[in-house]
Amino acid sequence: MLTSMKSIIDKALTLPRQTVAVACAQDAEALKAVAEAQAMGLADFILVGNTDKIRSIADTIELDLAPFELVDARGEACGAATTVTVVASGRAQILLKGFVDSSVLFKAVLNRDAGLRNGATVSHTVVMDVPGFDKLYLLTDAAMIIKPDLQTKREIVRNAVKVARALGNPDPVVGVLCESEKVNPKMPATVDAAALVEMNRSGELTGCRVGGPYALDNAISIEAARHKGMRDPLAGRADILLAPDLAAGNIFYKSLMYFAQARSAGVVMGTKAPVLLNSRADSHQTKINAVALGILMAASGSHA
Repeated sequence: MLTSMKSIIDKALTLPRQTVAVACAQDAEALKAVAEAQAMGLADFILVGNTDKIRSIADTIELDLAPFELVDARGEACGAATTVTVVASGRAQILLKGFVDSSVLFKAVLNRDAGLRNGATVSHTVVMDVPGFDKLYLLTDAAMIIKPDLQTKREIVRNAVKVARALGNPDPVVGVLCESEKVNPKMPATVDAAALVEMNRSGELTGCRVGGPYALDNAISIEAARHKGMRDPLAGRADILLAPDLAAGNIFYKSLMYFAQARSAGVVMGTKAPVLLNSRADSHQTKINAVALGILMAASGSHA
C-alpha cells in the first residue's frame, strides 16, 4: 500500500508511460511541471492553448518546447473543448488543468455530446500526504459537488474507494465527517452518516468499511476516540474522509495545504479518463503529484 506522495511518483514511474493533455497550458507553473515530469520520464505531454503565450512563457523560464506537441486553441472555452477532444480521441489518456477556470473546463468535460462523462456521478478525490502521519488520507469531495444528498454521498464514496484501491488499499475505512459523533436530527450530516453506515452493513455500499458520524478527531485519532469513550472499532482509523459538503471539504483541504504544508494530488472520478483538477495557485510540484496519481488511475482501469 502506498503511504506517501513520493511512493505514488515512484510507482507511476514503473507503469506504462501515458500522454497528458494540458488544458490552457499558457502558465509558468504548469509548464515547469510538464518539463520536470517529462524529464523524469513520468509522462509525455500535449500542450493545448494559446501557443504564442506558451512560447513566450517558455522563453521566460528558459524551457525548450521541442519535446512537446503544441495545439493552438485561443480562449479558455476553446482551449478546454480542444483538450477534451484530444483526450476523447485517445491521443492522450489523462487531462491536466492548466490556466483555465474550473467551471469552463468542466462545461467541456461534462458536455454530453463531446465530453468525457461516463454516466456515473462525477466527483473529486484529493490524496493528502500530511507531515507527521505515516499514511495517505483521501478527502472527498472538496472541489465539485456543493451540497450532496445521501445517494450522492454514496456515489462519492464509491468513487473514492476506487482511488484507494489504485493506491493499494483493498479495504479502506471511510470516516463520515460531521459536527459531532452523535446522531442529531438537527444536524442532517449526522443522519446521513448513520444511513451510510447502514448501507455499508446491508451490502448496498461495498468495497470499504464505513464509520460515523465522526468529528474529525474521532475519525483520525484512536486516542481521541478512546478518550471520548467510543466503542466503534473503526473510530480513529479512517483512510477516506467524506466531507459533509463542498464548503467544509474545500476549507479542510486548503487548511491542510497552507497550515500543515501537506502535499496533495487530486483526481476527478466518474469520467472516461482521469481529469486532474488543480487550483491555478498550486505549485508545479502539486501538478507533478497529480500527474503521477493520474497515471496510477489510468493503469487501474477505474475510468473505463
